[in-house]
Amino acid sequence: MSGRRPVVVEVVRSPFGKGRTGGALAGEHPVDLLASVLQALLQRTGLDPARVDDVIAGCTLPVAEQSGNVARHALLAAGMPVEVPGVSIDRKCGSFQQALHFAAQGVAAGAYDIAIACGVEMMSTVPMRANRMGRDDRGPRFRARFGDTLVSQGISAELIAARWKIQRSALDAFALRSHRLATLAVQEGRTARRIVPVQRADGVAVSGDEGIRPTTTAEALAALPPSFRDDTLTERFPEIGWRVTAGNSSPITDGAAATLVMAEETAAALGLTPLAAVSGYAVVGDDPLLMLTGVVPATRKLLDRHHLRSGDVDLYEVNEAFASVVLAWTHELGVELDRVNVDGGAIAYGHPVGASGGRLLAAVVDNLARPGVRRAVMTMCESGGMANATLLEAP
Repeated sequence: MSGRRPVVVEVVRSPFGKGRTGGALAGEHPVDLLASVLQALLQRTGLDPARVDDVIAGCTLPVAEQSGNVARHALLAAGMPVEVPGVSIDRKCGSFQQALHFAAQGVAAGAYDIAIACGVEMMSTVPMRANRMGRDDRGPRFRARFGDTLVSQGISAELIAARWKIQRSALDAFALRSHRLATLAVQEGRTARRIVPVQRADGVAVSGDEGIRPTTTAEALAALPPSFRDDTLTERFPEIGWRVTAGNSSPITDGAAATLVMAEETAAALGLTPLAAVSGYAVVGDDPLLMLTGVVPATRKLLDRHHLRSGDVDLYEVNEAFASVVLAWTHELGVELDRVNVDGGAIAYGHPVGASGGRLLAAVVDNLARPGVRRAVMTMCESGGMANATLLEAP
């Protein structure tokens, strides 16, 4: 990478709540939730908010309560100066990660000295597909190319399981691993350091992630029915074994996250200690039918760009949208599971799509502080057949 070296100096996030009525964060306004993590980010670093050149927020459903540029609304709600601009972006599940890329690229290019990358998704408030308003979001020329051949993410996850010959037992075992590792991380206090408690309007303080199930078992996971079974699609794709369930998929989730990115020399001048250097980025498009396999070419593109082999990376964070995605990725990259999602993943913590990259980033920066860990990659599959990958290194 040419230009200045961008570094991450802090990462914070809200607790992740179940994205449904009665969830721990249900009823919170997304602007307020994002504002709370922005405030915490600035308070923890002591940064004068007037120094921030831009606030870039990921949000995959920028409608209703999340419309009208949630980045700008949240930074003003957080009390930041009116002179600070904000922009909202949508790269589906990779929206936070793309915000991180844009922030780091802006720093490296000299366009920014300091930027905030952040994201929010209140899936209990703004449900998936609400932005389509019952209308055709693809248009006649798209349909002329693809017709009705494309499928939902759940079916894509099923196709991945079938084509990589991943059995239901392996999917469930991976899901169980996620909950157990997440439970251990919570018990050891390794997630709390990045979480900003949320004080709800009813006076209840939410300080932990709601989706982790410490007591789940292999038997309980095995008893769950397939989530996406469709007899019509069975005829079209006879290879599908209907193995994907709510237990081996990420749940719908509410949450927000933010990170402070700046030039390495700026951090030094401000007396701030970098947590990680953002050393490389990749983004790819991939088969929109399989949709979720982009993490494979994205990781390869990133590694090739930096003349690295998969074994040169100490730890990986691969978003657990579905267990089949991660297991197919490990097969293609030849990476052992003991270097992947070592504190659990989205199957346990949840997946607030516009903010999930913040949780992955938090896991990366904390694990880069471990002895012997120098290099990490985070990657995220995205709706429509895309993926981001980011190379981070210990400062």
